[in-house]
Amino acid sequence: MAKGMGIKTSVKSGNFRKTKQGAGMTEKGVKAYRRANPGSKLKTAVTEDKPTGERAKRRKSYCARSAGQAKMLPEAAKDPNSRLRQARKRWKC
Repeated sequence: MAKGMGIKTSVKSGNFRKTKQGAGMTEKGVKAYRRANPGSKLKTAVTEDKPTGERAKRRKSYCARSAGQAKMLPEAAKDPNSRLRQARKRWKC
């Protein structure tokens, strides 16, 4: 995901959350990505309990896609500390 984005891609740079913090990009990382890629519509995770409208659709879509990843990567799906599991937890899938 981060490769070739044209931004610093390490957790130390503050663009990504550590796995224990729920994985995924931070607000800072999203802003950096959008600066490097004009016209991008990248957004941060939907983390509220009961999103409505467009945010609810984004969450439903992400949860469906990541469930497919879990099927393709069963070892990551079983490991509670994997980035996949932590991200799904953060999105409340």
